[in-house]
Amino acid sequence: MTQKIPRKQINGWLNIDKPVGMTSAQVVGKIKFMTRAAKVGHAGTLDPDATGILPIALGHATKTIPFMQDAAKTYAFSVRWGEERDTDDASGQVIKTSDSRPTREQIEAALPQFRGEIMQIPCAFSAVKIDGERAYDLAREGVEVKLEPRPIRIDTFTLVNVPDADLADFTAISGKGAYMRALARDLGRVLGCYGHLTQIRRLAVGPFVEKNSISLAQLQDLCDTNALNAGLLPIHAALDDIPGFACDQGQARVIRTGQAVVVTSAKAFSHPVTDQTVIRVMLGGDCIAIGQLDQGYVIPLRIIGHNH
Repeated sequence: MTQKIPRKQINGWLNIDKPVGMTSAQVVGKIKFMTRAAKVGHAGTLDPDATGILPIALGHATKTIPFMQDAAKTYAFSVRWGEERDTDDASGQVIKTSDSRPTREQIEAALPQFRGEIMQIPCAFSAVKIDGERAYDLAREGVEVKLEPRPIRIDTFTLVNVPDADLADFTAISGKGAYMRALARDLGRVLGCYGHLTQIRRLAVGPFVEKNSISLAQLQDLCDTNALNAGLLPIHAALDDIPGFACDQGQARVIRTGQAVVVTSAKAFSHPVTDQTVIRVMLGGDCIAIGQLDQGYVIPLRIIGHNH
């Protein structure tokens, strides 16, 4: 009988640079195997063909995933004109074609209508649920998928380069639930030439950025040399853009029981705050809870636990 290897209680974030060809769930599985962590999750799904930033939460950090899912995401991607595909990317079947090609000026002129708060129909091959089933599962079975438009936010949408008449390179910063594949599809339709996304890389998710990321191979090296802490970011790394509240040991004990504490000084906050502001409760360098300010009290919304 094979002895089960015990899982480790590891708490923190890994800023992973996802390789092409892996699903986000496969990355989670691989990291769980490498680190032997008891609990692992990811913030912000990436398509298998996409590369780039995939924040991975371990242990108590998984409690902060909901706050990361609303974070802004930065992408660099390319669109090929002349073909619309059923998946809205290069992996799919061609469903519409055009001999028309847009000029740089035409592309630039079309971009403003895709910025700000807009309505977008998600891709048929997407993780959106329809009656409890993923759209991509239904689409792969040949079921016609009809998805309703939904509001999304595109903060920036910029034309970076036009390598040739068939191709254009873009960057975009978006809010939650926006599909770059759908953006490529809709831009192609507006330009009257059709289009699909050919490659995409995510450059940032909130505070997790490309320059501080590590590959799965680098993570394996850290695990092999018992140096995982060198790649592990603190729980509050995901919450760096949320105001902090510095509590003392006494207040920490109260907050950890789920009770509110009174604010005695505005100096306890890292930034100016108002009622209903979501805050991270810090004891020294550890985030012990996510809370909210309410009429002079810090009310814990979610207890995080200890960093180590």
